[in-house]
Amino acid sequence: MKGVCPTIMAVLLDNRTDCAPRVQQKLTEHGCIIQTRLGIHEGCEDRGLILLNLCGSDDQVTGLEKDLNSIPGVRTRSMKLDLS
Repeated sequence: MKGVCPTIMAVLLDNRTDCAPRVQQKLTEHGCIIQTRLGIHEGCEDRGLILLNLCGSDDQVTGLEKDLNSIPGVRTRSMKLDLS
């Protein structure tokens, strides 16, 4: 989206094998604002981290954050980048 500051969101999954299907569903629902997605986990560790590069309105980003945070075991943090 032109004129919208990019947002970086970190999504921490405490028990990724249990919550991954619901997280994937929410990411798919909000896919229009996701430009880049990077998933990280360490070996057999059941915690996971997803980094998202988002480009959307504040309402769209807030909606994604709210949907993800409603899933037990999922926490998000985001920051807006003003590169002007």
